[in-house]
Amino acid sequence: MTYPAKHISISINKPADQVYRFASDPENFPKWVKFVKSIRPDTGNAWLAETDLGHIRIDFAPKNEFGVIDHLVTLPDGSTINNPMRVIENAMGSEFIFTLFWMTGRTEKEFTEDAKLVEADLQQLKQILESK
Repeated sequence: MTYPAKHISISINKPADQVYRFASDPENFPKWVKFVKSIRPDTGNAWLAETDLGHIRIDFAPKNEFGVIDHLVTLPDGSTINNPMRVIENAMGSEFIFTLFWMTGRTEKEFTEDAKLVEADLQQLKQILESK
């Protein structure tokens, strides 16, 4: 069985390598991911974050040349959510793509609200990067 998914993307008028460097740095997450209030390193590619839901663990994909910023989020209840993210070249700029899965137990309204939150985060990322 698969989850329904929504690919949410935004064009950013900055080179893909610049977008990747900023967005893949966990220390920058509180700057553009409203959900994350603070973050600190744990072990390996794992980070511990304070969020609206409490303490979570975020396990990031290793740094790579392909623009992959996938990460697994372990919530306070122990459940894990897969968050695939990519930065790809788009002419002189880039495209940032987030895949949102409609998880079991979430209503259509909650899924729609989750998508709106992701869209707001991506707008914040765009604003930060394009103002530099």
